[in-house]
Amino acid sequence: MCYNRRVNAFFCIKEKTGVNDLQLISTEHRRFLRRIDFFLLLSTILIIVCSLIVISSATHVNTPSEERFWYVQRQGIFALVNFAIGLFCMNFDYRGLQQYGSKLYIFNLILLVAVMLFGHAALGAQRWIQIGFISIQPSEFSKLIMIICLASALESRVGHLNTPQDLFPIVVYVGIPFVLVLKQPDLGTSLVFMAILFGMLIACGINWKLFASIVVLGIASLPVLWQFLKDYQKMRIMVFLDPNVDPLGSGYHIIQSKIAIGSGMMFGKGLFEGTQSQLNFLPENHTDFIFAVIGEEFGFVGAAAVLFLYLIVLWRGMQIARDASDMFGRLLAVGITSMLAFHVLVNVGMTTGIMPVTGIPLPLMSYGISSLTTNILSVAILMNIHLRKQKMLLFS
Repeated sequence: MCYNRRVNAFFCIKEKTGVNDLQLISTEHRRFLRRIDFFLLLSTILIIVCSLIVISSATHVNTPSEERFWYVQRQGIFALVNFAIGLFCMNFDYRGLQQYGSKLYIFNLILLVAVMLFGHAALGAQRWIQIGFISIQPSEFSKLIMIICLASALESRVGHLNTPQDLFPIVVYVGIPFVLVLKQPDLGTSLVFMAILFGMLIACGINWKLFASIVVLGIASLPVLWQFLKDYQKMRIMVFLDPNVDPLGSGYHIIQSKIAIGSGMMFGKGLFEGTQSQLNFLPENHTDFIFAVIGEEFGFVGAAAVLFLYLIVLWRGMQIARDASDMFGRLLAVGITSMLAFHVLVNVGMTTGIMPVTGIPLPLMSYGISSLTTNILSVAILMNIHLRKQKMLLFS
């Protein structure tokens, strides 16, 4: 009897066709390769390669000579490790994640509470947990975990989000980790949760009148929310409106970033030749403000090329969501694409001065192990969904 499992299917085909093991494996590998989303894969790889080059440029002057390539080596090693993990996970059907939604949600809450109890502070926020020589940021992993949990919770509610009573349990479900992240404080990541929620609610077919009411209510509540912001968060918004309010303090980042991008003009000053980034005028030039380094050293052409790569990633994400074979996969793809789109929009916006500074990294580009891991695994899930958009023997 031929069971619908990969190992049994392998021997069933062998018995029916009479081909040897090597021929069958070769055939299956060719079918596997034909189903890989090469546009998504190559765009992701090119972004990471560009990241390593720019991180090298951004850090080679500001670090001791013996540690000059420490950031690049660390980012590159973890990129390879995460790619290997992502490829390994291709052997497993993403639909198996659905049954772990509740357990992952509890694990997510435990991680976020652990940060509050045992995390160490840096730059005025308590967001990191030290594990050996690695410092991890649970709020980064929390985003992908929340996408999986929310997709699992919403899958049975598709087409049934028509009243505030229908929506209330989902708001509470997302609201608990949202508040825990906000308490760190990490306003940027908590806003990512909102972007993910909105994107997935739209994919669920939420009643448009209800959705519009939520948006209007959110806008109307802004004056009230202002009272709960910390002083530095209020200053960031004021600086966004006018950076010269505090040119040597909160406005310094935006001013220097705009100078760096503008000085790159059409073709940039060249790799390792950016004055703002190389002379340490541009803060956080290898993390939050890495796009400013790209604009200064590679100019408008280089920045546009990077944005084009992101456009391909987002385009493929939406195509994968559209073609997914099941609603759980569609919701996963929409959640991941919403997360990536929000990151790109906000990060590029804050470096060019059209959005407030929120500390959101540029996905796959900014230095950061937790962010890199989350984004590579997110892309791996997208590819997993694409591989299984139609039933095929290798993964059945």
